Amino acid sequence: MKFKPKSGEKEIISFRIPKVLLSEVDLVANKNSLSRNEFMIQCLEYALDNIETEENSTTGKNGQET
Repeated sequence: MKFKPKSGEKEIISFRIPKVLLSEVDLVANKNSLSRNEFMIQCLEYALDNIETEENSTTGKNGQET
């Protein structure tokens, strides 16, 4: 079986973040043995799963009560 690299799984992006917030991100990521990238992905996933909108004011993305 030949190795076939998968593309499109992750996208490289850039954004600006306050220095103080980045320091906090790095501190929490390190305390949990995560890379900055892994921690930020988990934070974003959590935020998206738990955000309240008019469409899902009582349930999150996965249908769980919020």
